[in-house]
Amino acid sequence: MSTETADAENDLRERVTNFLRRNFPQIQMHGGSAAISHLDMETGEVHIQLGGACSGCGISPMTIQAIKSRMVKEIPEIETVHADTGMGGGADGDLGGTGGGMSPSFPGETSDDGDDEGPQAPF
Repeated sequence: MSTETADAENDLRERVTNFLRRNFPQIQMHGGSAAISHLDMETGEVHIQLGGACSGCGISPMTIQAIKSRMVKEIPEIETVHADTGMGGGADGDLGGTGGGMSPSFPGETSDDGDDEGPQAPF
């Protein structure tokens, strides 16, 4: 890997980390953690591992959905986000083992346009 490529990857890793800290402070505030487990600049894929209190937390699926939808909008180089709490992993490792294409729904939600930004933090 060239120095220029390494610098670009380090810059992207830093922007992803800052995105998580800025947009999802509740992860750390509630005793959880979020780390980049893999970043592929060629495909635009990032794998995020949620740990600590996130493992087994009932809100984790909603947090994961929000991370997935918002990160690709805010960081142009990221095209696909894979996130997992490590709780058994589903068919694709997403949504903490719910697998089968399930995603969280919210009261009153009627959007079928695929433009779901996930839940907004109550604080």
